[in-house]
Amino acid sequence: MIYPKIPLAQSIIEICHAKGIQHIVISPGSRNAPLTIGFTGNPFFTCYSIADERCAAFFALGIAQQIKKPVVVICTSGSAILNFYPAVAEAFYSMIPLVIISADRPRHMVDIGDGQTIRQENVLANHTHFNANLTEQASEENDFLINEAFNKAFSKCGPSHINAPFEEPLYETISVPTVDTMISTLGKVYRNVPFEDIIASTNIWNTARKKLILIGTLNPNEIDTQVIHHLANDPSVLVMTETTSNVHHPSFLNSIDTIITPFTKEDFKAFRPDIVLTFGGMIVSKRIKAMLRSFPPTHHWHVDRLRAYNTFGNLTFHFEANPNDFFNQFLPYTKYIESNYRDEGLKIKSSRSEKHKSYMEKLPFCDFKAFEQIVKEIPENLHLQMGNSSSIRYLQLFEMKPSVQVFCNRGTSGIDGSTSTAIGAALASEKETVLITGDVSFLYDSNALWNNYIPKNFKIIVINNGGGGIFRILPGHQENDTFHTYFETAHSLTAEHLANMYRFEYSKAANEKDLAVELASFFKSTEQPKLLEIFTPTYDNDKYLKEYFKQL
Repeated sequence: MIYPKIPLAQSIIEICHAKGIQHIVISPGSRNAPLTIGFTGNPFFTCYSIADERCAAFFALGIAQQIKKPVVVICTSGSAILNFYPAVAEAFYSMIPLVIISADRPRHMVDIGDGQTIRQENVLANHTHFNANLTEQASEENDFLINEAFNKAFSKCGPSHINAPFEEPLYETISVPTVDTMISTLGKVYRNVPFEDIIASTNIWNTARKKLILIGTLNPNEIDTQVIHHLANDPSVLVMTETTSNVHHPSFLNSIDTIITPFTKEDFKAFRPDIVLTFGGMIVSKRIKAMLRSFPPTHHWHVDRLRAYNTFGNLTFHFEANPNDFFNQFLPYTKYIESNYRDEGLKIKSSRSEKHKSYMEKLPFCDFKAFEQIVKEIPENLHLQMGNSSSIRYLQLFEMKPSVQVFCNRGTSGIDGSTSTAIGAALASEKETVLITGDVSFLYDSNALWNNYIPKNFKIIVINNGGGGIFRILPGHQENDTFHTYFETAHSLTAEHLANMYRFEYSKAANEKDLAVELASFFKSTEQPKLLEIFTPTYDNDKYLKEYFKQL
């Protein structure tokens, strides 16, 4: 094996190896050469070269999203580290372990007018769990900081930053390491809820006749089947999920906005639960958040090993535990009580379902209709990645096959890295992966396709409505030059030339009939990635969606 001559680089590489951190994403540069040489020279590591730092960090995030272990992303000195920041913030709020290693100039070179030099220490501090500002020489203090960065990324399920200054020469190598590196170990922490908290909470639970469980973003298969069935069979419990919850049962309400948008003030009061129990990550539906802020429950409990956001302004208790572990502790002490809360919710679901079906049957071709066709044709056991804004919101309005696993960057809800994340996730999962994204999001992250690791079973569906369609749906939409230019960002671009340049098989559709034909072909196996571009009418999509909620 080849080792960098610089001892500090050797220490970083040895600690990565000892902790089993295998995936290393590298953005090319000179100052990070000692790390690049060391990681690529060791067959234990799987290294990837991604030139665009923003894409590289989201690509690493996609891998970490799937393997649930820290992934390292490395850059050179200067502004390179700043381009990692969008993915760092997403990792922080989506609770995905990521370790950022930035090569730096020595401290005495900062702020003296030297090239490619900025203040890199703590530059990501607002959205990292640990910041290791190393000194140039290998030392026990440096080893402690490096270990702690990896440990915090693992235990806190989020990003850490290691800033490593290297002095020239940068490219010298040796065949035997010269450092004796200190390695600290970390065991996974399992937390049980204190028994007194279980008893106190079940006393409240067992007398409440209206209990709402709201599940946010969740990885697939996190909740035991027996837990799901127990909750589904309780007449006083109504469970609301989202597509990103990856939890399914016929008696759960899976399309929140469809259920509650038509509510009157009296409906909201009648629906208001005594207890709201939440778990999982960020919630897509703005309407359920607005409802629970305006009509707060008596109790709001959140279950999470690490965090409890006071999303509705009345959080009363945080159970610091894994949700599945919590329910296995909690449910044996609960009992079913007489209530019509669940059944009333299911009646509403049934009524909305009939109206949904009736409306969709007469709906002309538009974004909404395109999503209906896509969801019907999605094959079983698919790995589905979603873009943000209107794409993920449309998907919430349809029943998803339970075997389809859905992921989306909902931590910050940004459009900036959806494609890069999807490619990293597709590579790590090794499953057939489809990304559904909007035109602006796709164009914004088009450098994601400048990537030599795209699996042949990776597919992209681009909904091209000629701009940021989400802004037509939001309040404040006006037809004028300011709206078209600065909000909607109207354009007449297509993905065809990008698809050809990056060797994607390209197809397109602009009506219901053509889309049916293209989807039938799109989901078949192929020897190269595919891109299907669906053109929808720019000026009608918002009208049809608003009319849908009125018809409900």
